[in-house]
Amino acid sequence: MKLKQTLVASIFFLASSIVYADNYKIDPAHSTVQFIANHLGFSHLVGRFNTFEGSFSVEEDGSSNQAVMVIDAASVDTNHTKRDDHLRSPDFFNAKEFPKIEFASTAFKKTENGGLLTGKLSLLGVTKPVEFKLTKIGEGKDPWGGYRIGYNATTTINRTDFGMNYMAPAIPVEIILNLFIEGIKE
Repeated sequence: MKLKQTLVASIFFLASSIVYADNYKIDPAHSTVQFIANHLGFSHLVGRFNTFEGSFSVEEDGSSNQAVMVIDAASVDTNHTKRDDHLRSPDFFNAKEFPKIEFASTAFKKTENGGLLTGKLSLLGVTKPVEFKLTKIGEGKDPWGGYRIGYNATTTINRTDFGMNYMAPAIPVEIILNLFIEGIKE
């Protein structure tokens, strides 16, 4: 009898310690991938990428155990065609040779209002660690019967770390990345 009670207790303990994750697909119609760059010390240039996809998971305790995103480098958009063509060139994103910008998470540390999402960013064939400050915006049922969750994530990178050296330091090297992400539960 004692063995049976121990076995039942062990099974209950194992079952209660399993954390279940919900998987989400990024909704590009309600998400934005934005960057901010200083323009010659005069102003800030704000741009975005129009084409991207990704997914992430959120565990029962609110932590995230994985996130991936792929961005189409040629979809860069600063609302100025000539500048966008230059940004696609080998001087900046070299979109023909390196068509994808990729992020894959490696760790997550939960905080009261979100967390720190650590991962690897691949740009121009170079992969470097980055850490996004993550803020949860909200979650719940949507009007179409689905379930959604949203986060804002921000980090600052040095573009020369990835080999984007054109006119550095005249064009400052720090780039702010802002991700406004809404995910649909799969």
